[in-house]
Amino acid sequence: MLNPGFRVAFGGSQKAAKIHTQRLLERPCLLFVTAEPTELKLPSRIEAVNEAGAAIAAIVGRSGISEEAAFGIDMAVREAVTNAIIHGNKLDEKKFVEINVKSSSESLEISVRDQGPGFDPADVPDPTKEENILKTSGRGIFFMRNFMDEVDWSIHPQGGTTVRMIKRL
Repeated sequence: MLNPGFRVAFGGSQKAAKIHTQRLLERPCLLFVTAEPTELKLPSRIEAVNEAGAAIAAIVGRSGISEEAAFGIDMAVREAVTNAIIHGNKLDEKKFVEINVKSSSESLEISVRDQGPGFDPADVPDPTKEENILKTSGRGIFFMRNFMDEVDWSIHPQGGTTVRMIKRL
């Protein structure tokens, strides 16, 4: 029996869907795994960072990406999801973080959307400047930009910010 609030839709076999279901049984989230793209919808709680990381790791593992690139993608996704939960949704578990993954032979595109008011990435202080080195936050955008080939943000009129990250394969 699945937890309330948990649904899985899988475009593959029943056996594969059961494996995905078993791994996520104790985590209330929505996971839509289809041939392409993959979509995740997670509540705004810190544990969702690991859930997102595990889901992306499974996708990356099937793509044949090098360990170094996989590490960078994992870091970028974890930072994006953390930012969405903490800064975007303010840890409000009634709000969700949506993750969309599209892959092709040329690239992996990952989008993370929150339901917060939005922000301007240019307003985030540069973590490499001396006055910011010891600050406990502000490195997420830096990591995303350094580990991925393209990173951009969009603010939606109906609310929410989406960070779109692309890694060329």
